[in-house]
Amino acid sequence: MYLKRFFKDLTKYKKYLVCATKATLKSEVTGSYLAWLWWIIEPFCFMLIYTFISEVVFKRSTSYASIFVFLGLTVWDFFNKNISASAGLLKSNKGIVTKIYLPKYLMLLKLMMVNGFKMLISLGISFLLIFFYRVPLSWHIIEAVPCLAMLLIITFGVGCVFMHFGVYIEDLSKIIRIALRLVFYLTGVFYDITDSIKGAYGELLLKINPVAVAMDGCRKALIYSTSPNWLMIGIWSAVGILLSIWGIVIVYKNENNYGKIL
Repeated sequence: MYLKRFFKDLTKYKKYLVCATKATLKSEVTGSYLAWLWWIIEPFCFMLIYTFISEVVFKRSTSYASIFVFLGLTVWDFFNKNISASAGLLKSNKGIVTKIYLPKYLMLLKLMMVNGFKMLISLGISFLLIFFYRVPLSWHIIEAVPCLAMLLIITFGVGCVFMHFGVYIEDLSKIIRIALRLVFYLTGVFYDITDSIKGAYGELLLKINPVAVAMDGCRKALIYSTSPNWLMIGIWSAVGILLSIWGIVIVYKNENNYGKIL
């Protein structure tokens, strides 16, 4: 019932999603001297910083280090920006929530589309770096697509759940930000988990973190011409689908209560 309604609403409001996404992207660059160039400059600068930390400070040598770090930042930024904002999403859109009817998950989807557009720009830069460093490409590059699809599913599922509980738990956003900082350092954004943490612990850390699984899969497909861990991609995709279904159901069931609480 709720899933059927979800897809029906998605079709009904798709034009709103596109227009709202364009408006948000436009508002972000309005009044800025460099405008949309910041979407390129920011990740590029962070790549230089974390490459320096990895190569110079920690003295960890990784083949194609700049691309390695940049892909890690691309995957992490998408997940981090969506999840960190999810718990406060309905509160920050209180005017819309209390005055007009929109399926509440549309706000999360709009946020994901905004950050997804930026992720596509970063992926484009990644390919430029791949060509610049003459990384050998193979058919394995298409295997990055399922990795990114899993990331999208898990982000939507977790985001929906946090968006719901963020209405009822005042400090959830703060807790999530602290937790995400810990997860950042355990995800291997600027280092190789299995090389840095030897043995079973490194393998376990890589498998229990869906962002690390997606990140590792993209690096294998785009840089090292090998296949991702399909078992873990499949498991986390299934978990993401279940979380998404749960999130959709609880949001639909409680959408009439959000306006009263906010």
